[in-house]
Amino acid sequence: MAQVKIYGIEQRLNLIKKELSNTIHHCIVEALEFPENKRFHRFIPMAAEDLYRPAGRTDDYTIIEIIMMEGRKPESKKRLIRLLFERIRKEVKLSASDIEICIIEQPAYHFGFRGMTGDEMMRDYNAAI
Repeated sequence: MAQVKIYGIEQRLNLIKKELSNTIHHCIVEALEFPENKRFHRFIPMAAEDLYRPAGRTDDYTIIEIIMMEGRKPESKKRLIRLLFERIRKEVKLSASDIEICIIEQPAYHFGFRGMTGDEMMRDYNAAI
């Protein structure tokens, strides 16, 4: 299971939501071998004055947080990050300098869905990728 939060300036983010969601999802499916039907994305469009960003970033500045159960290999997470930078640049036309990615991992028992904790659920994907 992975949940994705995408933050950006509302005027720009609202224009690219669908394309960005599709790109992020395909990267997660490919890099982590998630099932195609597992998509949990939340867009958080913000007023420009509410999103402080480092010098040199444009209004395209986008933060992607991926929250997932721990256990995946470092190589898989690095592959995911590389794919995101490459495909978002190519498919969504955002510069790598305007993209920040953070993977946050938690133990499976920190997740709750379908009435159970994550460690109680039978997953239909390989969490050790």
